[in-house]
Amino acid sequence: MSKALYRKYRSKSLDEVIGQKHITDILSRAIASGRVSHAYLLTGPRGVGKTSVARILAHEINGLKYDEENTNLDIIEIDAASNNGVEDVRDLRDKVSIAPASAKRKIYIIDEVHMLSKAAFNALLKTLEEPPEHVVFILATTNVEKLPATIISRTQRFSFRPISVDDAVKHLANIAKLENIKIDDDALKLIAIRSDGSFRDSISLLDQLSSLVEPKQTITAQLIEDTLGMAPTEVIDQLLDAVEMRNVSKLVELLNQTFNDGISSSILVAQLTASISGRVAEKPQLLSLLDGLIDVAKSPQPQLKLLSVLGLAALPKQVVKTIALAAPVLEVSASIAELEKIAKTDKPADHVVKQIASRPTTPKHVEKPAPKIEIETSATKAEAADFDWTKFVEYVRQHHVALYSVLSKCNYTLDGNDLTLYTNSNFYKKKLDDTKYSPLLNKCLQELGVYGLDIHTIPTAPPPTDSQAAAIAAIMGGGEEVSIESV
Repeated sequence: MSKALYRKYRSKSLDEVIGQKHITDILSRAIASGRVSHAYLLTGPRGVGKTSVARILAHEINGLKYDEENTNLDIIEIDAASNNGVEDVRDLRDKVSIAPASAKRKIYIIDEVHMLSKAAFNALLKTLEEPPEHVVFILATTNVEKLPATIISRTQRFSFRPISVDDAVKHLANIAKLENIKIDDDALKLIAIRSDGSFRDSISLLDQLSSLVEPKQTITAQLIEDTLGMAPTEVIDQLLDAVEMRNVSKLVELLNQTFNDGISSSILVAQLTASISGRVAEKPQLLSLLDGLIDVAKSPQPQLKLLSVLGLAALPKQVVKTIALAAPVLEVSASIAELEKIAKTDKPADHVVKQIASRPTTPKHVEKPAPKIEIETSATKAEAADFDWTKFVEYVRQHHVALYSVLSKCNYTLDGNDLTLYTNSNFYKKKLDDTKYSPLLNKCLQELGVYGLDIHTIPTAPPPTDSQAAAIAAIMGGGEEVSIESV
C-alpha cells in the first residue's frame, strides 16, 4: 500500500518546516543553548504543522533523529479527544514521576488539548505547575480560546500561521516534480487557495487529483473545478464585474447558470469571498459586498439570500438610495424572476422600489404591535398547521443533543410565519445565533416538513400575557410570568 503524500512529505527536522520560521528559529536556538522549557503550547489552524513540530521538538530535545516509522518509549502521544477524562489525566500524573527509560527526558505530546474536560484540566494544572525535572509537556490545539488561562500561563506559547499561497504553491510544485505529477501553475494556485492555509489539505488534494488522471495527463484548473464542483474562475470574475457594472440582468443569468450546473451556494460564496479579498485593496467599494456574503450561510434559503446580496449590490445607486429613504428597515428578498423584470425595465427608481416593497416583509428593527400573540411555554403546542413545538424539540433532542441543551431553555411565540425564541439570557441567544446552530434550526424544521418560518431570537423571558403584569414588568425593566397554583 502506498503512503499518503502528506505523510510521505511530512517535515523531519525544524529546518524542513515551511511557513513557520518565526517559530522554528526560536526553538532551534533554545535547543542549541540547552534552554528547554517544561511546557510548550502550539496553537493555530489545522494542517499547518503543529503536530509535526511537536514530534520533531520532542526528538530534538532528546537528541534523537526523528523517524515517523519508529516509536520511542519516552515520547508519549495522547489524543485528548478520546482521552479527555479526569481519570486519564490522573493516570498520566501518576506516570510522570517515573524516570525515562533511555532518553534524557520523558516527553508528553497532548494533541487537541482543548478537548479535555474541566476536571481533567484541573488535574493537569498541578503537574504543569510543579513537573518533575525529567518531564516536558508539548500541548497542541486548534482552539486556544477554549483553554483555561491558568493552563496557558504555565506554558511557552507559539502561534502558527496559515500557510501563504506562495509557500503552498512552491511546496506543491516540488512534491509534484518528485512524484512525476504533471500539473500547471493555475492548478497549483487553485489548490493552494482552496486549501485555505492548510498544508495538509493542499497535499491531500494534490494526492487525490493525481489518482484521477492518467500518468501523462496534466492536472488543470478546469479539472479541479469540475472535480470539486467549483464555478470556473472566469464566472466568478464575471459575477463581480456584473455587480460593479450594475448589470442585474447579467448577474441573474450567471447565477442561474451556476445553480443549474449544480454548484452549491456555499462553494460559490467561498469563491466570491476569496476573489474579493484579493481585490479589496484596489477596490475597497467591494467591502460592503464582502460583509453581506458572510450572512449567506446563516440563511435557510442560501440561494435566494445570495441573489439578494449580489442583486442589491448591483442595483443602480439612485435605486439603492431611494430604497433607503423610502423603507430604511425593509428586508429585500426579491426572487430571480422579479430581479430579471426589474433589470429589463426603464422605469424610474421610485417605481422599482414599489415593486420590491410590494412583497410582504417583516421589518427587523421595528417592534410589531402584536396584542394577539399567544405566549406558549416549551410544554405546549403552537396553534399552526404544520408546526408542533413539542415534536420539534423532541426531534432536536434525538438528533442534535448540543442544540437541544440550548433550545430546551427557551420559550417561544408563533405569529404567522414568525417564530420568536425567547432565550432568557444573552448567552443562549448568542448560541442560537451562531453559524453552527442557526442553519441547524432551519434544517431541523425542514426535516419535519416545516418551511418558510422566519426565526428571531430575543435574550429575555417572554412578555407576560396579563396586561397588568406586562405593565408592571415594563416599569421594573423586565420580568417573567410564573404560574402559581394553590395546593
